[in-house]
Amino acid sequence: MRRPTRGVKRLDSAACAGQNTPMSVSRHFPADYREARAKFLAAAASAGALTEAIQHPLRGPHGEKLFTDVAWTGPRDARAALVTISATHGVEGYCGTGCQVAWLEEGLHRDLPKGVAVLAIHAINPHGYAWTRRVTEDNVDLNRNFIDHARPHPVNAGYASLAEVVTPPAWNPTTIAGTTRALDAYRAQQGEAAYKAAIFSGQFVDPHGIFFGGYAATWSNRTLLAVLRRYLSNIPHVGVIDYHTGLGPYGHGELIYGLPADTGLFRRMQDWLGNEVKSTDLGTSAAQPINGMNQAAMVQALPRSQVHVVALEYGTWEPPAVLNSLRADNWLHKHGELDSEQGRAIKAEIRHALYPDADDWRNLVWERAVQINRGMINGLARA
Repeated sequence: MRRPTRGVKRLDSAACAGQNTPMSVSRHFPADYREARAKFLAAAASAGALTEAIQHPLRGPHGEKLFTDVAWTGPRDARAALVTISATHGVEGYCGTGCQVAWLEEGLHRDLPKGVAVLAIHAINPHGYAWTRRVTEDNVDLNRNFIDHARPHPVNAGYASLAEVVTPPAWNPTTIAGTTRALDAYRAQQGEAAYKAAIFSGQFVDPHGIFFGGYAATWSNRTLLAVLRRYLSNIPHVGVIDYHTGLGPYGHGELIYGLPADTGLFRRMQDWLGNEVKSTDLGTSAAQPINGMNQAAMVQALPRSQVHVVALEYGTWEPPAVLNSLRADNWLHKHGELDSEQGRAIKAEIRHALYPDADDWRNLVWERAVQINRGMINGLARA
Protein backbone atom coordinates (compact mmCIF):
# COMPACT_ATOMS: atom_id res chain seq x y z
CA MET A 1 0.00 0.00 0.00
CA ARG A 2 1.36 3.42 -0.95
CA ARG A 3 0.57 6.20 1.45
CA PRO A 4 0.88 9.89 0.54
CA THR A 5 4.44 10.93 -0.22
CA ARG A 6 6.46 14.09 -0.66
CA GLY A 7 4.92 16.80 -2.78
CA VAL A 8 1.31 16.06 -1.86
CA LYS A 9 -0.20 19.25 -0.53
CA ARG A 10 -2.52 18.47 2.35
CA LEU A 11 -5.50 20.69 3.13
CA ASP A 12 -7.59 20.94 6.26
CA SER A 13 -10.86 19.15 5.56
CA ALA A 14 -12.95 21.25 7.89
CA ALA A 15 -11.60 24.47 6.39
CA CYS A 16 -12.23 23.18 2.86
CA ALA A 17 -15.76 22.02 3.39
CA GLY A 18 -17.41 24.29 5.88
CA GLN A 19 -19.41 21.96 8.10
CA ASN A 20 -17.59 18.89 6.83
CA THR A 21 -15.06 17.10 9.02
CA PRO A 22 -12.64 14.29 8.14
CA MET A 23 -14.75 11.73 10.01
CA SER A 24 -17.94 12.67 8.14
CA VAL A 25 -16.59 12.55 4.59
CA SER A 26 -17.23 8.83 4.11
CA ARG A 27 -21.00 9.21 4.32
CA HIS A 28 -20.98 10.80 0.88
CA PHE A 29 -19.37 7.77 -0.79
CA PRO A 30 -21.69 4.94 -1.91
CA ALA A 31 -21.56 1.17 -1.47
CA ASP A 32 -22.79 0.38 -5.00
CA TYR A 33 -24.29 1.99 -8.10
CA ARG A 34 -27.86 1.97 -6.77
CA GLU A 35 -26.83 3.83 -3.64
CA ALA A 36 -24.63 6.15 -5.71
CA ARG A 37 -27.58 7.23 -7.83
CA ALA A 38 -29.84 7.65 -4.81
CA LYS A 39 -27.25 9.79 -3.04
CA PHE A 40 -26.64 11.95 -6.09
CA LEU A 41 -30.32 12.57 -6.75
CA ALA A 42 -31.00 13.35 -3.09
CA ALA A 43 -28.07 15.76 -2.96
CA ALA A 44 -29.19 17.45 -6.17
CA ALA A 45 -32.72 17.84 -4.85
CA SER A 46 -31.51 19.30 -1.55
CA ALA A 47 -29.41 21.82 -3.49
CA GLY A 48 -32.32 22.82 -5.70
CA ALA A 49 -30.44 21.71 -8.80
CA LEU A 50 -31.94 21.39 -12.25
CA THR A 51 -31.72 17.67 -13.07
CA GLU A 52 -32.03 15.37 -16.05
CA ALA A 53 -32.07 11.55 -16.14
CA ILE A 54 -30.84 9.75 -19.26
CA GLN A 55 -31.69 6.05 -19.26
CA HIS A 56 -29.21 3.47 -20.52
CA PRO A 57 -30.71 0.80 -22.81
CA LEU A 58 -29.52 -2.12 -20.63
CA ARG A 59 -30.07 -3.06 -16.99
CA GLY A 60 -27.91 -3.66 -13.96
CA PRO A 61 -27.05 -6.96 -12.23
CA HIS A 62 -30.23 -6.81 -10.10
CA GLY A 63 -32.47 -5.92 -13.01
CA GLU A 64 -32.39 -2.24 -12.08
CA LYS A 65 -32.64 0.54 -14.62
CA LEU A 66 -29.41 2.39 -15.30
CA PHE A 67 -29.05 6.13 -15.76
CA THR A 68 -26.61 8.89 -16.41
CA ASP A 69 -27.90 11.78 -14.29
CA VAL A 70 -27.15 15.47 -14.74
CA ALA A 71 -27.43 18.26 -12.18
CA TRP A 72 -27.01 21.98 -12.87
CA THR A 73 -26.43 24.50 -10.08
CA GLY A 74 -25.92 28.21 -10.59
CA PRO A 75 -27.37 30.67 -13.11
CA ARG A 76 -28.79 29.29 -16.35
CA ASP A 77 -27.33 32.29 -18.17
CA ALA A 78 -23.84 31.66 -16.77
CA ARG A 79 -20.85 32.94 -18.74
CA ALA A 80 -18.66 30.16 -17.32
CA ALA A 81 -19.31 26.63 -16.09
CA LEU A 82 -17.39 23.88 -14.36
CA VAL A 83 -18.25 20.33 -15.44
CA THR A 84 -17.54 17.37 -13.16
CA ILE A 85 -17.73 13.83 -14.56
CA SER A 86 -17.89 10.56 -12.63
CA ALA A 87 -17.56 6.93 -13.75
CA THR A 88 -15.90 7.38 -17.13
CA HIS A 89 -14.30 4.12 -16.07
CA GLY A 90 -17.34 2.52 -14.45
CA VAL A 91 -16.10 1.03 -11.19
CA GLU A 92 -13.94 4.12 -10.62
CA GLY A 93 -17.21 5.98 -10.10
CA TYR A 94 -17.23 5.60 -6.31
CA CYS A 95 -14.63 8.34 -6.10
CA GLY A 96 -16.43 10.74 -8.42
CA THR A 97 -19.80 10.14 -6.79
CA GLY A 98 -18.36 10.95 -3.38
CA CYS A 99 -16.91 14.21 -4.66
CA GLN A 100 -20.06 15.25 -6.54
CA VAL A 101 -22.40 14.37 -3.67
CA ALA A 102 -20.23 16.04 -1.02
CA TRP A 103 -20.01 19.23 -3.10
CA LEU A 104 -23.80 19.49 -3.05
CA GLU A 105 -24.48 18.14 0.44
CA GLU A 106 -21.86 20.30 2.14
CA GLY A 107 -23.24 23.42 0.51
CA LEU A 108 -20.23 24.42 -1.56
CA HIS A 109 -22.53 25.01 -4.54
CA ARG A 110 -23.78 28.11 -2.71
CA ASP A 111 -20.31 29.73 -2.89
CA LEU A 112 -20.13 30.11 -6.68
CA PRO A 113 -18.83 33.43 -8.01
CA LYS A 114 -21.21 35.57 -10.01
CA GLY A 115 -21.81 34.20 -13.50
CA VAL A 116 -20.38 30.73 -12.81
CA ALA A 117 -22.38 27.47 -12.78
CA VAL A 118 -21.55 23.81 -12.16
CA LEU A 119 -22.77 20.92 -14.31
CA ALA A 120 -22.34 17.56 -12.59
CA ILE A 121 -22.54 14.54 -14.92
CA HIS A 122 -23.01 11.49 -12.73
CA ALA A 123 -22.24 7.94 -13.89
CA ILE A 124 -21.50 8.59 -17.55
CA ASN A 125 -20.75 4.86 -17.82
CA PRO A 126 -23.55 3.49 -15.62
CA HIS A 127 -23.31 -0.04 -16.97
CA GLY A 128 -19.67 -0.42 -15.97
CA TYR A 129 -20.43 1.17 -12.60
CA ALA A 130 -23.33 -1.17 -11.83
CA TRP A 131 -21.58 -4.31 -13.06
CA THR A 132 -18.28 -3.50 -11.30
CA ARG A 133 -16.39 -3.14 -14.55
CA ARG A 134 -14.02 -0.46 -15.78
CA VAL A 135 -15.38 -0.77 -19.32
CA THR A 136 -18.75 -0.20 -20.97
CA GLU A 137 -21.37 -2.82 -21.83
CA ASP A 138 -19.46 -3.66 -25.02
CA ASN A 139 -16.08 -4.09 -23.27
CA VAL A 140 -14.91 -0.69 -24.51
CA ASP A 141 -12.57 1.46 -22.48
CA LEU A 142 -14.50 4.72 -22.76
CA ASN A 143 -11.35 6.80 -22.53
CA ARG A 144 -9.98 5.07 -25.62
CA ASN A 145 -13.21 5.45 -27.62
CA PHE A 146 -13.21 9.13 -28.63
CA ILE A 147 -11.67 8.86 -32.08
CA ASP A 148 -12.99 9.11 -35.63
CA HIS A 149 -14.08 5.52 -36.21
CA ALA A 150 -14.59 6.21 -39.91
CA ARG A 151 -10.82 6.45 -40.29
CA PRO A 152 -8.32 3.59 -39.86
CA HIS A 153 -7.80 2.81 -36.21
CA PRO A 154 -4.41 3.34 -34.55
CA VAL A 155 -2.11 0.33 -34.68
CA ASN A 156 -0.71 -1.08 -31.45
CA ALA A 157 1.69 -3.82 -32.55
CA GLY A 158 2.97 -4.29 -29.01
CA TYR A 159 -0.45 -5.24 -27.69
CA ALA A 160 -1.06 -7.61 -30.59
CA SER A 161 2.06 -9.53 -29.60
CA LEU A 162 0.98 -9.68 -25.95
CA ALA A 163 -2.77 -10.31 -26.24
CA GLU A 164 -2.62 -13.96 -25.11
CA VAL A 165 -0.26 -13.02 -22.31
CA VAL A 166 -2.42 -10.21 -21.02
CA THR A 167 -5.57 -12.35 -21.01
CA PRO A 168 -4.60 -16.03 -20.80
CA PRO A 169 -7.21 -18.79 -21.27
CA ALA A 170 -6.99 -19.70 -17.57
CA TRP A 171 -6.66 -17.52 -14.47
CA ASN A 172 -4.95 -19.25 -11.59
CA PRO A 173 -1.71 -18.81 -9.60
CA THR A 174 0.31 -20.66 -12.22
CA THR A 175 -0.89 -18.62 -15.21
CA ILE A 176 -0.73 -15.37 -13.24
CA ALA A 177 2.90 -16.03 -12.34
CA GLY A 178 3.81 -17.16 -15.85
CA THR A 179 2.17 -14.27 -17.65
CA THR A 180 3.62 -11.78 -15.19
CA ARG A 181 7.10 -13.12 -15.97
CA ALA A 182 6.34 -12.76 -19.68
CA LEU A 183 5.22 -9.15 -19.23
CA ASP A 184 8.30 -8.38 -17.16
CA ALA A 185 10.50 -9.90 -19.88
CA TYR A 186 8.82 -7.77 -22.55
CA ARG A 187 9.37 -4.71 -20.39
CA ALA A 188 13.05 -5.51 -19.90
CA GLN A 189 13.63 -6.22 -23.59
CA GLN A 190 11.58 -3.41 -25.15
CA GLY A 191 11.91 -0.73 -22.47
CA GLU A 192 9.47 1.06 -20.20
CA ALA A 193 7.98 3.33 -22.87
CA ALA A 194 7.26 0.47 -25.27
CA TYR A 195 5.76 -1.62 -22.47
CA LYS A 196 3.40 1.16 -21.36
CA ALA A 197 2.41 1.93 -24.93
CA ALA A 198 1.65 -1.73 -25.63
CA ILE A 199 -0.50 -2.22 -22.55
CA PHE A 200 -2.10 1.13 -21.80
CA SER A 201 -2.30 3.32 -24.90
CA GLY A 202 -5.34 1.51 -26.31
CA GLN A 203 -5.86 -1.26 -28.83
CA PHE A 204 -8.37 -1.78 -31.64
CA VAL A 205 -7.79 -5.40 -32.65
CA ASP A 206 -9.17 -7.50 -29.78
CA PRO A 207 -12.77 -6.64 -28.81
CA HIS A 208 -12.53 -9.02 -25.85
CA GLY A 209 -9.20 -7.69 -24.57
CA ILE A 210 -8.29 -4.93 -22.13
CA PHE A 211 -8.04 -1.24 -23.08
CA PHE A 212 -10.12 -1.91 -26.22
CA GLY A 213 -11.09 1.36 -27.92
CA GLY A 214 -14.08 0.02 -29.79
CA TYR A 215 -15.15 0.01 -33.42
CA ALA A 216 -17.79 2.74 -33.02
CA ALA A 217 -18.83 5.45 -30.58
CA THR A 218 -20.43 3.87 -27.50
CA TRP A 219 -23.66 4.93 -25.78
CA SER A 220 -21.63 6.70 -23.09
CA ASN A 221 -19.53 8.51 -25.71
CA ARG A 222 -22.59 9.80 -27.53
CA THR A 223 -24.37 10.69 -24.31
CA LEU A 224 -21.46 12.72 -22.91
CA LEU A 225 -21.03 14.81 -26.04
CA ALA A 226 -24.78 15.37 -26.37
CA VAL A 227 -25.02 16.58 -22.76
CA LEU A 228 -22.12 18.97 -23.22
CA ARG A 229 -23.65 20.45 -26.37
CA ARG A 230 -27.11 20.71 -24.83
CA TYR A 231 -26.01 22.58 -21.72
CA LEU A 232 -22.83 24.42 -22.69
CA SER A 233 -22.82 25.30 -26.38
CA ASN A 234 -23.41 29.02 -25.69
CA ILE A 235 -21.12 29.36 -22.66
CA PRO A 236 -17.81 31.10 -23.44
CA HIS A 237 -15.66 29.51 -20.73
CA VAL A 238 -15.88 25.86 -19.66
CA GLY A 239 -13.77 23.87 -17.22
CA VAL A 240 -13.94 20.08 -16.93
CA ILE A 241 -12.77 17.78 -14.13
CA ASP A 242 -13.02 14.07 -14.97
CA TYR A 243 -12.56 11.92 -11.84
CA HIS A 244 -10.41 8.77 -12.14
CA THR A 245 -8.62 6.30 -9.86
CA GLY A 246 -5.87 3.71 -10.03
CA LEU A 247 -2.68 5.57 -10.96
CA GLY A 248 -0.16 7.23 -8.67
CA PRO A 249 0.56 7.40 -4.93
CA TYR A 250 -2.17 6.41 -2.48
CA GLY A 251 -4.76 9.16 -2.22
CA HIS A 252 -2.88 11.70 -4.31
CA GLY A 253 -4.83 13.32 -7.14
CA GLU A 254 -2.63 14.01 -10.15
CA LEU A 255 -3.92 16.56 -12.66
CA ILE A 256 -3.51 15.05 -16.12
CA TYR A 257 -3.67 17.19 -19.23
CA GLY A 258 -3.84 15.01 -22.32
CA LEU A 259 -3.91 17.65 -25.06
CA PRO A 260 -0.99 19.39 -26.82
CA ALA A 261 0.94 21.43 -24.28
CA ASP A 262 2.10 24.20 -26.64
CA THR A 263 -1.15 26.12 -26.27
CA GLY A 264 -2.51 29.03 -24.28
CA LEU A 265 -5.08 26.72 -22.69
CA PHE A 266 -2.40 24.59 -21.07
CA ARG A 267 -0.57 27.63 -19.78
CA ARG A 268 -3.82 29.02 -18.39
CA MET A 269 -4.51 25.71 -16.63
CA GLN A 270 -1.12 25.96 -14.97
CA ASP A 271 -1.88 29.55 -14.00
CA TRP A 272 -5.12 28.43 -12.34
CA LEU A 273 -3.89 25.21 -10.74
CA GLY A 274 -0.10 25.53 -10.61
CA ASN A 275 2.65 23.34 -11.98
CA GLU A 276 0.85 20.29 -10.60
CA VAL A 277 -0.95 20.15 -13.94
CA LYS A 278 0.98 17.37 -15.67
CA SER A 279 1.20 16.84 -19.40
CA THR A 280 1.19 13.53 -21.25
CA ASP A 281 2.46 15.49 -24.24
CA LEU A 282 5.56 16.66 -22.33
CA GLY A 283 6.04 13.38 -20.47
CA THR A 284 5.58 15.01 -17.05
CA SER A 285 2.52 12.91 -16.18
CA ALA A 286 2.49 9.43 -14.69
CA ALA A 287 -0.12 8.64 -17.35
CA GLN A 288 0.70 7.12 -20.71
CA PRO A 289 -0.39 9.07 -23.82
CA ILE A 290 -3.47 7.29 -25.08
CA ASN A 291 -5.53 7.04 -28.24
CA GLY A 292 -9.16 8.12 -28.03
CA MET A 293 -9.04 10.13 -24.80
CA ASN A 294 -12.20 12.13 -24.10
CA GLN A 295 -10.44 15.48 -23.62
CA ALA A 296 -9.98 16.36 -27.29
CA ALA A 297 -13.55 15.30 -28.09
CA MET A 298 -14.93 17.57 -25.38
CA VAL A 299 -13.00 20.52 -26.80
CA GLN A 300 -14.26 19.74 -30.31
CA ALA A 301 -17.86 19.39 -29.08
CA LEU A 302 -17.85 23.01 -27.89
CA PRO A 303 -16.26 25.02 -30.71
CA ARG A 304 -17.58 28.35 -29.42
CA SER A 305 -16.15 27.82 -25.94
CA GLN A 306 -12.71 27.91 -24.42
CA VAL A 307 -12.56 24.47 -22.81
CA HIS A 308 -10.11 23.79 -19.98
CA VAL A 309 -10.14 20.06 -19.24
CA VAL A 310 -8.20 17.92 -16.83
CA ALA A 311 -8.40 14.38 -15.46
CA LEU A 312 -8.09 14.20 -11.68
CA GLU A 313 -6.46 10.80 -11.16
CA TYR A 314 -6.29 9.44 -7.61
CA GLY A 315 -3.72 6.79 -6.72
CA THR A 316 -4.81 3.57 -5.01
CA TRP A 317 -2.39 0.62 -4.85
CA GLU A 318 0.80 -0.56 -6.56
CA PRO A 319 0.58 -0.72 -10.38
CA PRO A 320 0.97 -4.52 -10.69
CA ALA A 321 -1.96 -5.10 -8.33
CA VAL A 322 -4.18 -2.66 -10.25
CA LEU A 323 -3.23 -4.13 -13.63
CA ASN A 324 -3.81 -7.69 -12.42
CA SER A 325 -7.28 -6.74 -11.19
CA LEU A 326 -8.12 -5.44 -14.69
CA ARG A 327 -6.65 -8.54 -16.31
CA ALA A 328 -8.62 -10.79 -13.98
CA ASP A 329 -11.90 -9.01 -14.69
CA ASN A 330 -11.23 -9.15 -18.41
CA TRP A 331 -10.53 -12.89 -18.15
CA LEU A 332 -13.71 -13.39 -16.09
CA HIS A 333 -15.96 -11.83 -18.72
CA LYS A 334 -14.16 -13.60 -21.55
CA HIS A 335 -13.70 -17.08 -20.07
CA GLY A 336 -15.08 -17.33 -16.54
CA GLU A 337 -18.39 -17.46 -14.68
CA LEU A 338 -19.68 -14.37 -12.90
CA ASP A 339 -21.80 -16.35 -10.47
CA SER A 340 -18.99 -18.42 -9.02
CA GLU A 341 -16.69 -18.15 -6.04
CA GLN A 342 -13.84 -17.08 -8.30
CA GLY A 343 -16.07 -14.59 -10.12
CA ARG A 344 -17.15 -12.94 -6.89
CA ALA A 345 -13.57 -12.80 -5.67
CA ILE A 346 -12.43 -11.11 -8.90
CA LYS A 347 -15.23 -8.56 -8.61
CA ALA A 348 -14.19 -7.77 -5.05
CA GLU A 349 -10.59 -7.45 -6.20
CA ILE A 350 -11.25 -4.92 -8.98
CA ARG A 351 -13.52 -2.87 -6.74
CA HIS A 352 -10.83 -2.72 -4.07
CA ALA A 353 -8.09 -1.96 -6.61
CA LEU A 354 -9.92 1.11 -7.89
CA TYR A 355 -11.74 2.13 -4.71
CA PRO A 356 -9.87 1.74 -1.42
CA ASP A 357 -12.84 1.56 0.94
CA ALA A 358 -11.01 3.46 3.68
CA ASP A 359 -11.62 6.72 5.53
CA ASP A 360 -8.09 8.04 5.06
CA TRP A 361 -8.27 7.59 1.29
CA ARG A 362 -11.70 9.20 1.06
CA ASN A 363 -10.52 12.15 3.15
CA LEU A 364 -7.59 12.72 0.80
CA VAL A 365 -9.87 12.45 -2.23
CA TRP A 366 -12.28 15.04 -0.86
CA GLU A 367 -9.58 17.49 0.24
CA ARG A 368 -8.00 17.40 -3.20
CA ALA A 369 -11.36 17.65 -4.98
CA VAL A 370 -12.27 20.81 -3.08
CA GLN A 371 -8.87 22.32 -3.84
CA ILE A 372 -9.09 21.60 -7.57
CA ASN A 373 -12.78 22.44 -7.94
CA ARG A 374 -12.23 25.81 -6.29
CA GLY A 375 -9.11 26.48 -8.34
CA MET A 376 -11.01 25.81 -11.57
CA ILE A 377 -14.03 27.85 -10.48
CA ASN A 378 -11.90 30.83 -9.46
CA GLY A 379 -10.01 30.61 -12.76
CA LEU A 380 -13.24 30.49 -14.73
CA ALA A 381 -14.55 33.51 -12.83
CA ARG A 382 -11.49 35.49 -13.96
CA ALA A 383 -11.55 34.27 -17.57
